[in-house]
Formats: sequence, C-alpha cells, structure tokens
Amino acid sequence: MKLGMVFPGQGSQSVGMLAQLHASESCVRTTFEEASNALAFDLGKLMLEGPELDLNRTYNTQPAVLTGAVAMWRVWCARGGPRPALLAGHSVGEFAALVCAEALPFAEAVSFVAERGRYMQEAVPEGEGAVAAILGLDDGAVAAVCEEAAQGEVVCAVNYNAPGQVVIAGHTAAVERALQGAKEAGAKKAMMLPVSVPVHCELMRAPGERLLPSIDALNLSAPQIPIIHNVDVKTHVTVDEIRAVLRPHVFSPVHWARTVQHMAEAGVGNMIESGAGRVLSGLAKRISRSIATHPIFDDASVDKALAALGSAAKGAMP
Repeated sequence: MKLGMVFPGQGSQSVGMLAQLHASESCVRTTFEEASNALAFDLGKLMLEGPELDLNRTYNTQPAVLTGAVAMWRVWCARGGPRPALLAGHSVGEFAALVCAEALPFAEAVSFVAERGRYMQEAVPEGEGAVAAILGLDDGAVAAVCEEAAQGEVVCAVNYNAPGQVVIAGHTAAVERALQGAKEAGAKKAMMLPVSVPVHCELMRAPGERLLPSIDALNLSAPQIPIIHNVDVKTHVTVDEIRAVLRPHVFSPVHWARTVQHMAEAGVGNMIESGAGRVLSGLAKRISRSIATHPIFDDASVDKALAALGSAAKGAMP
C-alpha cells in the first residue's frame, strides 16, 4: 500500500496550535521562526498565544495554517516517517504540499499566502460575503439550489468535501436563500460557517487577478513528490503546468472528494494528515473505506501513526 499525505486548509487553526511540539522539537521552533521572519512580525507568538480574533483574520490564518502543516512535515521527517508517494492540500494547504514537495521555498510560500489572504479579505467588505455547509444533498441538488437562490447575485458550491457534504459561498443574502432552499430540498443540515471571506467563488476572481504577478514570480521547481491539485485533480510535473493551475486556484472549487478518490485509485492505503487537526481524516473516512487515516499534530499522534505504519509494513511482508 502507498502512503499519501494531506495538508489542511483554513479552519484548522486554533490558539496554541502545535504548542507541545514547539516546546520539544527544534524543527518546529525553527519553522515558526522562519515564518515570522518572512512576515516581519511574530506569527509564532500569534499561533501559540493569540488573540484568537487576530489569528482568525484571513491574512494571518493562511500563513499560520501553512506554517503548522510544514512544521508537522518536518517533525515527521525528523522522526523517520516514511516518505509519501502522493501529496495534496485542501485550499491553502496546497501551498504546504508545494513546500513539502520541494517545489516552492517555505519563506516565499508564507509571504505569498499572507498576500493571498489580504487580497481575499479586501475583495469583499465584511458582512457582504458568507460561507455555509450543506449536508445530506448530492452535488447536483446543491447546484440546483444555488442556481435558484442566486437571483442576480453569486452563490455556488466551492468545496466538494465528501459525498453529501458540500460548502457553498457567495453574497450573504444569496447564501441565506440557498440555505433555506437546501432545507426545503431535504438537507440534513444547512448552516452558516464562521468564515467571512467567500472563498473559491466568483467573488474571488478580482483577488485572483491581483495575485497573477506574484504567482508568475514564484520561484517554482519540479515537485520531488507528485501533488494532486485542487483545480483539476491531476498531478503536474512542469513548472509551467503548476503555475497554470495556481492562477485560478483562489476562485475555483476545491474538489476534495475526487482528490481522495484519486489517491485510493492510485493505491494509497494509508493517509497522514499533517497539520493542527483531523478534519481531513474525518472527510477521508466518508470518501473511501480503503484508506486508513493518521492525523499528526502532537507527540502521541506522531508515535501512533509511526506504529500503525510499521505494523502495516510488517503485515505486508511475505
């Protein structure tokens, strides 16, 4: 069985993230320091101590999530964890995948995602955009609900997270109409999420265009580990191909269910979630029963994952 590794996106952050490993692992402290130096302010202190309101500002959240994901990757490597065969990241987590595949320098990635978050925050005034989750409807039903609710505004599916679990985003009033329509269509749950920036929808096209010069300037190189990209659920080898899928990234949907299915079809039987939580591990269980998930975020979880993979390897020996 192959090993896959995935990196979470916005929403996995919390005050005190990776505090235990920050105290015990020099590579985590170094990672926090590198990120802080790239941003010219103490991001590590914000991650460890808050305040929560500042950590949850998109332009801080995105570099914090990236930093946590890369720090856990470095812990995994330092502890002798096996090298994955495939990588993928959910939304901003894709930039962590690029760093860990040695396709993008870490400091450059930190600066870029901070800029990305700032442009996203500036694009839609607070209160005018919203994000919501719909559970219990298939993708087609969600699309139909959004189409009916739009009424000249923007609302659409933006994260296809798992079968029957879709995130929508757009103008606040349109999202509210879509939630009501989803309930009437038989959704098990339809609820607003605490995210003010309407991610991965048409309202993000303007920040996406603002980011084009920065994307074109990124010091990309060919990934040393294949990455499944959000936009097209494909792996890409050349720098030109990677740059092409990054250009529409911020205003294109995240096809996460298809990404995990792609991993399963490629022979991935174990998946490490490298970051500050276990959201992607929970989604993977709903997407593919053939993949065993191992979130890593503290000493105990790293030890548990290493033991599980060691047992799996022994069980596979003839």
